[in-house]
Amino acid sequence: MTWDMIGHHWAVGLLRRNLAQARTRQAYLICGPDGVGKRTLALQLAAALNCEEPPEPGDSCGHCRPCRLIAAGTYPDLHQLEADRLGGVLKVEQVRQLQRQLALAPFEGRWRLALLLRFHEANPSAANALLKTLEEPASQVVLLLTARTPEAVLPTIVSRCELISLRTLTPAEVAEGLIGRGVDPVQAGLAANLAGGRPGRAIRLSTDERALSRRAQIVSDLLALLEGQLGERFRYVEKMTRGGESGERREKSLEVLETWLALWREAMHRSFGASPAIGGPAGDGLVEKIARCLGPEQIVSAVEATQRTLEDVSKNANLRLAFEALMLEMPVLNRG
Repeated sequence: MTWDMIGHHWAVGLLRRNLAQARTRQAYLICGPDGVGKRTLALQLAAALNCEEPPEPGDSCGHCRPCRLIAAGTYPDLHQLEADRLGGVLKVEQVRQLQRQLALAPFEGRWRLALLLRFHEANPSAANALLKTLEEPASQVVLLLTARTPEAVLPTIVSRCELISLRTLTPAEVAEGLIGRGVDPVQAGLAANLAGGRPGRAIRLSTDERALSRRAQIVSDLLALLEGQLGERFRYVEKMTRGGESGERREKSLEVLETWLALWREAMHRSFGASPAIGGPAGDGLVEKIARCLGPEQIVSAVEATQRTLEDVSKNANLRLAFEALMLEMPVLNRG
């Protein structure tokens, strides 16, 4: 069995070689955008570390007890730690509890594993507490950290980890992976295009019946904003960010920005004469109108502004300020 991943073959190859050559690191930091496959890669590594019947060195069988329980999140030697909610805070008390667990010998496997998800959400005390474990690691412990970017993690922690930075895939790679999992090719193409190159998000979209309606509304909103006055744009931002900075609101904001970015990029490709990308008809009329009515420079500027806003919101920038700045940089489309 190969590692059950869509894309990121270079990362899988690197980790498999390290395990086959008995060069396991005490800590790994896997970085990348939300939904790109960080958690999946960490769990595949955990399975390969404790697999009882690996078909090849550095591989996992997918059928033995450790492989099955790790996939289900119930393996006794795998400890998962994360903030209580998306956009929350990972606290020092959680890390200290983990340290007490890691001080014990493995219950049944070769390694005791700790998966610390979204470690960019750790508060300074929690990060400093983990640093002690990294400085004095137990011989049979492997730490698996995930974060959006290395810059969001203490440099002293990054320097003690094997850093693996995952990047978004092409829509074609994502669609191929979905089709290989039995997803209808048309639905796979649409989900791949919506997901912005992130397999995890594409998998969720491919089984989400509401994805198309959400996509249609986000496209409709963008058209109204491009054709509207500045006051209309600011009213949209006020409505969208009303109620504060909850993790759910930030997640919805990221979905909006990712969809807009995919539309702008497709419009950019068409403005330079490229063939239409896969992904179905949703938003195709808006893309055609943008490519027809705006010049390549305006479209490239919109791509850059949307990408910058997406990165800022991913790093917990103030939602309202980030979106208001984007509204000022958006071009104007004539109605009709």
